Amino acid sequence: MAIAGKEFGNVLRLPQGRIAGVVASVPKRVVGNDHFLQTYSADEVGNIEKMVGVKERRWVDLGQTTADLCAAAASRLLEQLQWAPESIDALIFVSQTPDYRLPATASVLQDRLGLGRHCAAFDVNLGCSGYVYGLWLAMQMLQGGGMSRVLLLVGDTISKVVDPADRASAMLFGDAGSATAVEAGGSGGTFVLGSDGAGAPNLIIEQGAFRQPAAGQREGGRNPACLRMDGGEIFNFTLKVVPGLVNALHAAAGVAGSVDYYLFHQANQFMLKHLAKKAKLKEDQVPINIDRYGNTSSATIPLLMSTELSEILTLEKKSVAMCGFGVGYSWAGALLEVGPLKVLERIEA
Repeated sequence: MAIAGKEFGNVLRLPQGRIAGVVASVPKRVVGNDHFLQTYSADEVGNIEKMVGVKERRWVDLGQTTADLCAAAASRLLEQLQWAPESIDALIFVSQTPDYRLPATASVLQDRLGLGRHCAAFDVNLGCSGYVYGLWLAMQMLQGGGMSRVLLLVGDTISKVVDPADRASAMLFGDAGSATAVEAGGSGGTFVLGSDGAGAPNLIIEQGAFRQPAAGQREGGRNPACLRMDGGEIFNFTLKVVPGLVNALHAAAGVAGSVDYYLFHQANQFMLKHLAKKAKLKEDQVPINIDRYGNTSSATIPLLMSTELSEILTLEKKSVAMCGFGVGYSWAGALLEVGPLKVLERIEA
């Protein structure tokens, strides 16, 4: 199935696959906005808080990584579902903050979690859209019948790459990991996937890989080894793409008006409320938790489920639209039935 001109991406319908459970993991360290008074004035901190909506976030300590957060979430998830480690057919690790440039962090996690040697394991380098892309990949792997259980680990620790002197991003980001159990059966879902690499320079870490391997040299007052974000361009991109992404999901699935919840990537509180208003969605259909956790990049959607919808989705089945959008530029939407889930919770790693 495809929409005319594929303006907002390819529309893909998967006939089977379901989410069996989700655990989100956050660090214990809570960082409030008072932390930034050593860098910015009280007025600056207040203005940034008003715009992005973040009052506190979780940050990892120096020795803690995204893989640690995801491993904690995965261990809890497998325990609660009573899934034997050897029953997992594939592990997908989606992150832009892996443990190493090589080997793949997924391979390390396969061994760390005690999964079988038959388990396929690989990394995906995606951020804001990463959870939805990962969910599509996981469900796609179930379609042929050769696999029955996939463990999707998604998260980022962006605090490690933020420049404290960059007002556009210093107060915005938090850290989180997640584990999602995806299994054969269920009703599958509808996905819309798209990208526009022309926007890559607007959210980027320029140094530290192989295009510009040297790191840590300041240029014009900023550190090119840290995250650089053009907030205005990201905002414009979001307003252009996300309403069309939602409409494309509705058109493909034929369910406009019957979606219970819209889980948007927690990019910016002002932006989220503007999107909801533009799409004419009710406030209780669009849960928000960015005020307590910040923008956790690829982990925002599973973290949102585990904090705002844990009670309802462990008791009932709901129609849920998920929309990830941002760095790349990249965007992805999913429309599927979720619940009742045996486990949906947030833990502290």
